[in-house]
Amino acid sequence: MAWFSRNGPRGQFHNETIAKPLCFTKKQIQNSTRLMNYQTFKPHSDLKSLVDCYWTLEVPAENDAGKQRIIPDGCIEMAFILGDDIKRYTSENEFIIQPRAMVLGQTIEPFYIEPTGFVNTFAIRFYPYGFANFVTIPIKNLVNKETPIELLFGEKTANELGQSIIQAIDTKQRIEIIENFLLGKLNDKITIDRIVKTTIDTLFLTKGSTSIKNVLKDDLSKRRQLERKFQKLIGISPKQLGKVIRLQTALNILLNKQSESFTEIAYESDYYDQAHFIKDFKEFTGTTPNKFLKKDNMVLSSLFYKEQ
Repeated sequence: MAWFSRNGPRGQFHNETIAKPLCFTKKQIQNSTRLMNYQTFKPHSDLKSLVDCYWTLEVPAENDAGKQRIIPDGCIEMAFILGDDIKRYTSENEFIIQPRAMVLGQTIEPFYIEPTGFVNTFAIRFYPYGFANFVTIPIKNLVNKETPIELLFGEKTANELGQSIIQAIDTKQRIEIIENFLLGKLNDKITIDRIVKTTIDTLFLTKGSTSIKNVLKDDLSKRRQLERKFQKLIGISPKQLGKVIRLQTALNILLNKQSESFTEIAYESDYYDQAHFIKDFKEFTGTTPNKFLKKDNMVLSSLFYKEQ
């Protein structure tokens, strides 16, 4: 994919791919008549400890993507809907229209969305501990829902930011706008809680399979402290995040057809057995691995999880 470059302290782009576990490079998926164009961009060096990537998604209106099931990925995202409205279903037949500028908190259950026409989205994907550095409200208040950005940054600031993103001529300019905004929101010194970061790094390194006991080692007295800090900074517990990360490992194996045996996938992803794998899979996707592979409403989730 093509990457832009510019001089100066902000809005820099680099000629390299993204290697983080939650962020993939440009891909196109064609399924029947659908064509989805998904691209990712690396953040400025001053934000790379907090922001995983920026991403864009375009889907032509005539492709009729239908209902799409979205499954947890362990991240918090700020999204700007630049195309037609997107429905988010609250029950089988009832839905809300997603805010045009919103923050999607941690999710621990699947949900359905449905485009009403042309999809054009620009979004910022934060690391699990990243978004807490830009707001003052408890991150747990954002879990399992979308929050309009005016409730987080104030109506005037949110309107100005939203209009700037809409009026930008291209993705390069949108990234420069959002980076100026984010850098302006940071305190003079970025403080990432050490115990939280160590736990998250260990969970990613071990693909979600390590226990909190192993992370804390001989200092188990810190367990309650860690749980409280996770709720404050991440929005969910260390155990819940670990389960989401482990599911990602299994999904990558499944979607890239590295193995067709669910037993092998279970063991490669450090589940106890196939039954444990299927139980967690159903908890976070709402379906079984077999049905997941056959459903058209998994196209979008497959796009975000499938490797290049």
